[in-house]
This record gives sequence, structure tokens and C-alpha cells, in this order.
Amino acid sequence: MDLYSTKILELATQISLTGSLENPQISVQLRTPLCGSSIKIDLCITDAKISDFRQEIKACALGQASAAILSKNIIGISISELLSLKDQVRKMLKEGLPSPEKPFDDFEFLRPAINFKNRHDSILLPFDAIQQAIKKII
Repeated sequence: MDLYSTKILELATQISLTGSLENPQISVQLRTPLCGSSIKIDLCITDAKISDFRQEIKACALGQASAAILSKNIIGISISELLSLKDQVRKMLKEGLPSPEKPFDDFEFLRPAINFKNRHDSILLPFDAIQQAIKKII
């Protein structure tokens, strides 16, 4: 598969839950120093689950695709499931382990980035921002 396959470019155009929340519990902004990708997230957590989420991301197609895949099913996911998902994506990229299962199986399309370590931070950026927000809330 190509690094910027048609599927990755398609996913990059499907980012949902964009913009800002009116009353977030927490807002976090992050930037990756290596590639310059940036994200701002607004987050609400209820009963240890993501109850609301919005994002504004400026990244390469890989970072945008990652944000799109995550945003499709983030509402209602538990904090522990989200942190496990981040670990699965990280291990897929860094160790070549299997990609996450449904409903996050589209992360498999990001597998070609394994050999492009300078792109890993962009792919993991949405997770890093959410994890930082969770640490500030809990």
C-alpha cells in the first residue's frame, strides 16, 4: 500500500465532530514538533466515558485520517478502551502488531506509515491530546 493511498486521502476528508464545544470540561492544544501537525480538542467525560468531543486538526493526510477514524466512534467509549486503542495503534506503528478491531479497524489503512517514523506523532496526535485532557480531568 502507498503511504498516501486513495483510502487514506478519502478518510482524511471524513473528519467528524469538528469545531468547539460550548462548555467543555477541558480543552487541550498540542503540536508535534517534528512535522508541525496541531490539534485542539474539547472534551467532556461522564461516568468514565467520552460523552462529548470536538476537534480542530491541522495535519498531514495521515493525521487527518487518524482523527477521522477516531471521531467516528469516540462518543461513548470508555477511558480505558480509548487508552487501550492508543496503545494498539502505537504498537501497530512501532512493532508491526495487528491493527485494532472494529469499529476502529480502519487504522489498518495507516499501516504503511510503519516505515515513516516521522509520521507516527501525527497519527498519534489525537490520542495524545485526549490522553492529556483525561489526565487533567481525573
